Amino acid sequence: MKIISLIENTSASEDIKSEHGLSLYIEANGKQMLFDMGQTGDFAENAERLGVDLAKIDLGIISHGHYDHGGGLRKFLKLNDRAPVYINKKATLPYYNGERYIGLDTELFGDGRLIFLEGEKRIGDGLTLITLDAEPTDAGNMRVRSGDRFLPDRFDHEQYLLIEEGSKRVLISGCSHKGILQILRSFNPDVMVGGMHLINMPLDEGLTVLAKEIGHLGCEIYTCHCTGKEQFEYIKKYIDRIEYLSAGDRIEI
Repeated sequence: MKIISLIENTSASEDIKSEHGLSLYIEANGKQMLFDMGQTGDFAENAERLGVDLAKIDLGIISHGHYDHGGGLRKFLKLNDRAPVYINKKATLPYYNGERYIGLDTELFGDGRLIFLEGEKRIGDGLTLITLDAEPTDAGNMRVRSGDRFLPDRFDHEQYLLIEEGSKRVLISGCSHKGILQILRSFNPDVMVGGMHLINMPLDEGLTVLAKEIGHLGCEIYTCHCTGKEQFEYIKKYIDRIEYLSAGDRIEI
């Protein structure tokens, strides 16, 4: 299994662009996949520099309905004329951070290659998209508009990719809005790749306790994006197998 970070908040080299967003290229079980598409089209420029041909992608996935994960969808649809793109049906709702719209481009929802899911879906051999029926640990100021009202975001539009290849269970998560500890306990993966949504957590005893509990699970972690670099440096003292995945980095599992 091969994973290349096409875009992320940080960059591994000067010739690779970075932005607040996430896009991962994944080769597993004979498929070439694009998991999330950043907030702009910069992931595509990085892909070309990194030797990834987006026209050959077999399938795309948008982890949830936020602009920093699906903002590059229009660019991808132009570069690839065949791959289906899997997205949770509730990711089409209008999402906000305070008063700021952070949802997806509604003009694209009518594209015939978008496949809207509800619940669990097997999308290939050893490839399953799964939503988690659990309350988020902290919605912060993120909301969803319902008519004239704004309601707390329950993140029931967030889906995770579970890859089962050989003896490994690898979980790919965009932001882990449902709570990273809750997610890891639910899926019990050997490896987790993606954001942990710790960026707003203070570097205090609460983060220490969380990091120790994650460390006790024994999961190998490659994290990025909404984890936060300061939070990563803090928690790696308590988690034996954890690395940061910047744009341009490659891993093999």
